[in-house]
Amino acid sequence: MSISVSLETAPARKKPKQKEQLGWLEKTLAGIAGSIEQAVFTEEHSRKDGWLQRIDPRAKLGMFIGMVLAASFSNSFWALAFLYGLALLAARFSRVPFDFFVKRVWLGIPFFAGIVVLPSIFFTPGERPLAFTVGSWVIGPTLPGLVGAAIFIMRVAVSVSLAVLLVVTTPWSDLLKSLQALHVPHIFILLLSMTYRYIFLFLRSAVDMFEVRKSRVVGYTSGHDQRRWISGSVGNLMNRSFKMSNEVYAAMLARGFTGQVRSINTFRMTGRDWLALVLTVALAAGAVIARRFL
Repeated sequence: MSISVSLETAPARKKPKQKEQLGWLEKTLAGIAGSIEQAVFTEEHSRKDGWLQRIDPRAKLGMFIGMVLAASFSNSFWALAFLYGLALLAARFSRVPFDFFVKRVWLGIPFFAGIVVLPSIFFTPGERPLAFTVGSWVIGPTLPGLVGAAIFIMRVAVSVSLAVLLVVTTPWSDLLKSLQALHVPHIFILLLSMTYRYIFLFLRSAVDMFEVRKSRVVGYTSGHDQRRWISGSVGNLMNRSFKMSNEVYAAMLARGFTGQVRSINTFRMTGRDWLALVLTVALAAGAVIARRFL
């Protein structure tokens, strides 16, 4: 009698889930860390010995307000391009890296400004140089729509460039103090100051929470457990924020806080500051006037 033995390959074990299917959380962690590093990098720019860094913050704020108003009132593409060139030139003489400055401005403009201006490209009346017909419909961008979109995007680029340049070349405390020269309400300045500090504080708290999660989890977790941890972490972070806000405000009052923003720097307008302010306002006014001829 013969005995046949059948050897069958053992069924492959089901591949367990990845240790932490938190790739998107890891990206979030990297983005948060990058934001913090970017903020530190920005403070380094304000301490450089550049042209804008040597100008009084009050004069600098007036210069940028004049430029932004000129960009808002100008309807000429070439006038806006001139203002943008001035912003690039100021960044160059202020020792702000070109790639850092340009990327920080133009990464978000095509997305946000493009969404706003996209309908006007097709629905503005005018000649359609790239039109095609679909049944009884003539579809294609119009020439006035393209011109208007280019002007709108350039205006946004100038305004954002000036705002970024002002922030990266001026310490935050000096910028807040210079707002008092414009008689901005103290409560508004206080809110800006506290918001700025709390953003970085809770970014760091979120980074620490992610690091603790990654260091303590050694097994495999399900999607349900991950979502439960995320919702619990968000609630915990909100609870800590409310609790900390009360504690910080009580500590500020105990140390004599009166609602006024103070800075160790003493501002003093010099002839160089007045010259820069007058020259910038004159160039901004010239760009507005030039729109009639360009």
